[in-house]
This record gives sequence, C-alpha cells and structure tokens, in this order.
Amino acid sequence: MSLLVVGSVAFDAIETPFGKTDKIVGGAASYISIASAYLAGKSNLVAVVGNDFLPTDIATMQKHGVNTEGLQIKQDEKSFFWSGKYRNDMNSRDTLITELNVLGTFDPIIPESYQDCEYLMLGNLAPAVQLTVINRLRKRPKLIVMDTMNFWMDVAWDDLMKTLAAVDVLSINDEEARQLTKEYSLKRAAQKIHAMGPKYVIIKKGEHGALLFGEGKIFSAPALPLEEVFDPTGAGDTFAGGFIGYMASKNSTSFEDMKTAIIYGSTLASFCVEQFGWERLLDLKKDEIQARIQQFNDLTSFSA
Repeated sequence: MSLLVVGSVAFDAIETPFGKTDKIVGGAASYISIASAYLAGKSNLVAVVGNDFLPTDIATMQKHGVNTEGLQIKQDEKSFFWSGKYRNDMNSRDTLITELNVLGTFDPIIPESYQDCEYLMLGNLAPAVQLTVINRLRKRPKLIVMDTMNFWMDVAWDDLMKTLAAVDVLSINDEEARQLTKEYSLKRAAQKIHAMGPKYVIIKKGEHGALLFGEGKIFSAPALPLEEVFDPTGAGDTFAGGFIGYMASKNSTSFEDMKTAIIYGSTLASFCVEQFGWERLLDLKKDEIQARIQQFNDLTSFSA
C-alpha cells in the first residue's frame, strides 16, 4: 500500500473568539498527510514551500510518518500564506490576507519512489495541477479522492470538469455542492456530480456531519458534539486525511469501508478543532482515537 498526498503546505495566521496566532503551519496537505499517516502508518507528500519554512516543522512531519521527499523547497521565495478571522458562530470567516507566493507556480514533481501510489488524495489546489498529478503517475491508483472549493468553480470551470472526470471520490461541503450543481437538494446534487465522473461523493456539513453517496446508496454520519470548538481551520482536510488513511489501511475501495472511513475522518477532525492549527494532531494516542470512535458508535447505536 502506498498513499500519496498532494496539496498546500503553508503558513496561517488565525483569529477566533478564543484567541489568535502569529504564523503557524497550515495548508491542506499538512493536515491530510499527518491525519492519514495515523491510520495508514505513513504517507508520501508532494507540496512546495519557500525557504522560510522551518526545518523543525519538516522534522515534525517526518516524526509523524510523513515522507517529505516530494516537498520542494524554493530558495529565496516565501511559502503560501493565509490569514483569516472567524466570526462568533465559528461557522463563517473572513479572509484577511492571501499570498500565493510559491504556490502560484507550483509544478508537482512526483519522485520515483512515489510511483507505486495506490491511494491518491488531491488536496484543494488548482484543478489543472490536480490533473497534472494524475497524468504523471505511470499507473492509475486504486482510489483517487479529490477536494476542491467554490473559487475554482468561478475561475477554472473547464479544468475542474476535466479533473472531476478522472477521479473516484469528490469531497466538498454542502455550499460547494449546491454551487457546483445548481441544486439545493443534496441528493440531487450528488446525482449530478456522479454524472460528472466521481462514483462516490462526500458532502461535508460541518457541525451537522457528512453524507456519503455511491452505488445507489446513502450513508449519513453525524458530527461528534463537542464542548468547545477552538479553531475549525484544517478540520475538513483532517477529515479527508482520516478518510483516505483508513481506506489505504484496509487496502479497499468498497462502499462499506468508506462508511467506516467517514467515521474515522470525523473522529480525527474532532480532535483538530480543539487547538489552533495542527497542534492537537501532534500528540494523539491510538487509545484516544479508539475511545472517540466508540463515542461515535454510542451516539448512533439504537434498536428499533
């Protein structure tokens, strides 16, 4: 089993009602790669940073099972930077600063040692870059999962359609699903997305859980009720990492395993939001994960 994660490794500056940070490690691939490695044992990373990215942060990734051979470090350039402020409801946020920097010219180079990829997670990037990754793999992976966002629907529609046609699973939130399909009903939205290419569709609904559509079936997973949500940044990417990591650990592409993968993704995401950035993900123990999986089981178990 070989798991490849492609996406952004970046700096974030975040403000929530609970506090604020200076620059901390962020980016979709940072969360996905660490979350997936918890379940799959290791993950291979393809991303780009500037030489402002600290060697200690790269070492942290490596310590948590992330192979950074595919992490490009551009000398005399800066890493992608995003700054945002969350509103009191923690469900909406305002972007204050976006600096693409090295991400603006990112050319994903796949190391030779990654060419045995069987599970591919494409974090939120320009669709053309995502498709380039697929085309540069000599053998098609068993499972390709893709994340995207409404921005690409506005500025790169044709590229998005080409990339959707080449993947197995699309993971997006409910607002994005409605924009992509012009359908308010999420069931109808999923049907339209199936017609675009993906055989399976995951629609994330934040604090209301997630829906999985595929093979004519629907699976609904709750979100774990939490006493505090400290920082939602990276929760969706952590969810994706948990999903692909579980599927890789089972060496499976089945709908039944995807149902369990959704729960593992939701579980890891529930840890992520408890602290700023990736901090909570760095000290997780396996028994903590399993205890929270049991909470999900108790939450949804009933007899009728």
